[in-house]
Amino acid sequence: MTTFQFNTQLTNLRDSFQNYAYSLTQNGEDANDLVQETYLKALTYRDKFDPSTNLKAWMYTIMKNTFINNYRRETRVRKIVDTTDNMYYLNMGSPSTMGNSQDIIQHNELREVVNNLEDDFRIPFEMHFGGYKYKEIAEEMNLSIGTVKSRIFFARKKLMEKLKHLEN
Repeated sequence: MTTFQFNTQLTNLRDSFQNYAYSLTQNGEDANDLVQETYLKALTYRDKFDPSTNLKAWMYTIMKNTFINNYRRETRVRKIVDTTDNMYYLNMGSPSTMGNSQDIIQHNELREVVNNLEDDFRIPFEMHFGGYKYKEIAEEMNLSIGTVKSRIFFARKKLMEKLKHLEN
Protein backbone atom coordinates (compact mmCIF):
# COMPACT_ATOMS: atom_id res chain seq x y z
CA MET A 1 0.00 0.00 0.00
CA THR A 2 1.44 3.37 -0.98
CA THR A 3 1.61 6.31 1.37
CA PHE A 4 -1.06 8.10 -0.65
CA GLN A 5 -3.46 5.14 -0.42
CA PHE A 6 -2.80 4.81 3.32
CA ASN A 7 -3.45 8.51 3.93
CA THR A 8 -6.57 8.49 1.76
CA GLN A 9 -8.04 5.56 3.68
CA LEU A 10 -7.24 7.29 6.98
CA THR A 11 -8.95 10.47 5.82
CA ASN A 12 -12.07 8.57 4.74
CA LEU A 13 -12.39 7.01 8.21
CA ARG A 14 -12.22 10.28 10.16
CA ASP A 15 -15.94 10.48 11.03
CA SER A 16 -15.98 6.94 12.42
CA PHE A 17 -12.96 7.70 14.58
CA GLN A 18 -14.47 10.95 15.78
CA ASN A 19 -17.65 9.18 16.89
CA TYR A 20 -15.72 6.38 18.61
CA ALA A 21 -13.44 8.88 20.36
CA TYR A 22 -16.46 10.78 21.63
CA SER A 23 -18.02 7.56 22.93
CA LEU A 24 -14.82 6.93 24.91
CA THR A 25 -14.22 10.44 26.26
CA GLN A 26 -17.75 11.91 26.45
CA ASN A 27 -16.15 15.28 25.68
CA GLY A 28 -15.75 16.98 22.29
CA GLU A 29 -12.32 18.53 22.91
CA ASP A 30 -10.91 15.35 24.44
CA ALA A 31 -12.32 13.38 21.50
CA ASN A 32 -10.55 15.70 19.05
CA ASP A 33 -7.29 15.29 20.97
CA LEU A 34 -7.68 11.52 21.00
CA VAL A 35 -8.31 11.39 17.24
CA GLN A 36 -5.32 13.61 16.60
CA GLU A 37 -3.07 11.48 18.81
CA THR A 38 -4.34 8.32 17.10
CA TYR A 39 -3.60 9.73 13.64
CA LEU A 40 -0.13 10.77 14.78
CA LYS A 41 0.61 7.26 16.05
CA ALA A 42 -0.78 5.68 12.88
CA LEU A 43 1.39 7.87 10.68
CA THR A 44 4.43 7.34 12.89
CA TYR A 45 4.05 3.57 12.96
CA ARG A 46 2.74 3.15 9.41
CA ASP A 47 5.52 0.64 8.71
CA LYS A 48 4.04 -1.66 11.39
CA PHE A 49 0.71 -1.90 9.55
CA ASP A 50 0.18 -5.09 7.55
CA PRO A 51 -1.74 -4.16 4.36
CA SER A 52 -3.41 -7.58 4.31
CA THR A 53 -5.26 -6.70 7.54
CA ASN A 54 -8.09 -4.29 8.32
CA LEU A 55 -6.89 -0.67 8.62
CA LYS A 56 -10.03 0.43 10.46
CA ALA A 57 -9.61 -2.28 13.13
CA TRP A 58 -5.92 -1.39 13.49
CA MET A 59 -6.81 2.26 14.03
CA TYR A 60 -9.56 1.43 16.54
CA THR A 61 -7.04 -0.64 18.50
CA ILE A 62 -4.56 2.25 18.52
CA MET A 63 -7.29 4.63 19.68
CA LYS A 64 -8.54 2.32 22.43
CA ASN A 65 -5.00 1.70 23.74
CA THR A 66 -4.18 5.41 23.61
CA PHE A 67 -7.35 6.21 25.56
CA ILE A 68 -6.54 3.58 28.21
CA ASN A 69 -2.94 4.79 28.59
CA ASN A 70 -4.07 8.41 28.89
CA TYR A 71 -6.69 7.44 31.47
CA ARG A 72 -4.12 5.59 33.56
CA ARG A 73 -1.74 8.53 33.36
CA GLU A 74 -4.47 11.00 34.40
CA THR A 75 -5.61 8.91 37.36
CA ARG A 76 -2.03 9.00 38.66
CA VAL A 77 -2.03 12.79 38.51
CA ARG A 78 -5.35 13.10 40.41
CA LYS A 79 -6.40 16.57 39.42
CA ILE A 80 -8.44 18.68 41.83
CA VAL A 81 -10.98 20.98 40.26
CA ASP A 82 -12.36 23.58 42.64
CA THR A 83 -15.49 25.27 41.31
CA THR A 84 -16.35 27.18 44.48
CA ASP A 85 -16.41 30.97 44.27
CA ASN A 86 -13.46 31.59 46.57
CA MET A 87 -11.60 28.33 45.85
CA TYR A 88 -12.45 27.12 49.36
CA TYR A 89 -11.31 23.55 48.79
CA LEU A 90 -7.92 24.48 47.36
CA ASN A 91 -7.25 27.04 50.10
CA MET A 92 -8.17 24.86 53.07
CA GLY A 93 -4.90 22.89 52.98
CA SER A 94 -4.29 19.23 52.42
CA PRO A 95 -5.42 16.71 55.04
CA SER A 96 -1.88 15.32 55.41
CA THR A 97 -0.56 18.69 56.61
CA MET A 98 -3.44 19.13 59.04
CA GLY A 99 -2.46 16.08 61.13
CA ASN A 100 -0.77 16.17 64.49
CA SER A 101 2.85 17.19 64.86
CA GLN A 102 4.04 13.60 65.42
CA ASP A 103 2.64 12.59 62.02
CA ILE A 104 4.35 15.54 60.37
CA ILE A 105 7.69 14.68 61.99
CA GLN A 106 7.42 11.03 60.92
CA HIS A 107 6.45 12.04 57.39
CA ASN A 108 9.45 14.38 57.15
CA GLU A 109 11.76 11.70 58.49
CA LEU A 110 10.41 9.17 55.99
CA ARG A 111 10.87 11.64 53.14
CA GLU A 112 14.46 12.29 54.25
CA VAL A 113 15.29 8.56 54.41
CA VAL A 114 13.83 8.02 50.93
CA ASN A 115 15.77 11.00 49.56
CA ASN A 116 19.00 9.57 51.00
CA LEU A 117 18.68 6.31 49.03
CA GLU A 118 21.04 5.95 46.09
CA ASP A 119 19.42 7.07 42.83
CA ASP A 120 19.51 3.51 41.45
CA PHE A 121 17.07 2.48 44.21
CA ARG A 122 15.25 5.75 44.96
CA ILE A 123 14.05 6.55 41.42
CA PRO A 124 12.39 3.17 40.68
CA PHE A 125 10.93 3.11 44.22
CA GLU A 126 9.41 6.59 43.86
CA MET A 127 8.07 5.82 40.39
CA HIS A 128 6.44 2.59 41.63
CA PHE A 129 5.05 4.39 44.68
CA GLY A 130 3.72 7.06 42.30
CA GLY A 131 1.68 4.47 40.42
CA TYR A 132 3.92 3.43 37.54
CA LYS A 133 3.90 -0.24 36.56
CA TYR A 134 7.13 -2.27 36.53
CA LYS A 135 7.11 -2.35 32.73
CA GLU A 136 6.71 1.43 32.48
CA ILE A 137 9.59 1.98 34.90
CA ALA A 138 11.77 -0.48 32.98
CA GLU A 139 11.08 1.30 29.69
CA GLU A 140 11.65 4.75 31.18
CA MET A 141 14.94 3.78 32.84
CA ASN A 142 16.06 1.44 30.04
CA LEU A 143 16.37 -1.54 32.42
CA SER A 144 15.02 -5.06 32.47
CA ILE A 145 11.86 -5.69 34.50
CA GLY A 146 13.77 -8.04 36.79
CA THR A 147 16.28 -5.31 37.61
CA VAL A 148 13.47 -2.86 38.37
CA LYS A 149 11.73 -5.36 40.67
CA SER A 150 14.92 -6.15 42.56
CA ARG A 151 15.81 -2.46 43.00
CA ILE A 152 12.36 -1.73 44.39
CA PHE A 153 12.62 -4.75 46.69
CA PHE A 154 16.02 -3.65 48.00
CA ALA A 155 14.82 -0.06 48.39
CA ARG A 156 11.94 -1.29 50.58
CA LYS A 157 14.31 -3.48 52.55
CA LYS A 158 16.69 -0.54 53.16
CA LEU A 159 13.79 1.70 54.17
CA MET A 160 12.43 -0.87 56.63
CA GLU A 161 15.88 -1.23 58.18
CA LYS A 162 16.38 2.53 58.55
CA LEU A 163 12.86 3.12 59.87
CA LYS A 164 12.59 0.29 62.42
CA HIS A 165 12.31 2.79 65.26
CA LEU A 166 9.04 4.17 63.82
CA GLU A 167 7.14 0.91 64.39
CA ASN A 168 4.53 1.23 67.12
